Amino acid sequence: MEDGSFPSLQLGGTIIAPSQHVRVLGVDFFSADLSLEKHVSNVSATCFHRRLRHIRRSLTSESATTFVHAFVTSRVDYCNVVFAGAPKIITNKLQRVLNSAARVVSGTRKFDRGLGQLMHTELHWLDVLKRVKYKLGVITRRCLYGSAPRYLAACFVPVSTTAYRQHLRSAAGYQLVIPSHRLTTYGRRAFSVAGPMFWNLLPRNLLFLDDH
Repeated sequence: MEDGSFPSLQLGGTIIAPSQHVRVLGVDFFSADLSLEKHVSNVSATCFHRRLRHIRRSLTSESATTFVHAFVTSRVDYCNVVFAGAPKIITNKLQRVLNSAARVVSGTRKFDRGLGQLMHTELHWLDVLKRVKYKLGVITRRCLYGSAPRYLAACFVPVSTTAYRQHLRSAAGYQLVIPSHRLTTYGRRAFSVAGPMFWNLLPRNLLFLDDH
């Protein structure tokens, strides 16, 4: 529409009004500008990391860790594969939530130094971008080894199974075919593209690890 609005849809006696956002499995997946800013804002608002900071003195370290995993990290990690290839302005907001959660667990203040070392060395937490890559790699591997739904597994095609590419060096290295995509900003964020791209960058010894 010229004015940017969309008409309502009538199904029988029900009128379905248009919406600026579409929620899929709890994720505000689509918006007018195809961004995930709405979803990130919702995650930040429902993590309760600010409330946990107020009751931190009443909690033991073990209890604080349990609360943080229940209300913060679990929500940051939920469906986080959708952030693959997302702009840093989006993932940085989630990183601030994770930083705040780390301070709750450790009992440190906002301007105390050494937060990065605390998260990586003592808490053994990954940054948001690395958490996204880890989840992406895990799901890709499950698709390749038959432990994922077929509709996801169908997104990945080994180079060795493609007739006109079997002679390539990548065929012997268990590389995946990267589908052609038009937009470098949004096309690369598709699971069918981001998965193979990340898989092909992994060291060879990681591609053949045993399930056990």
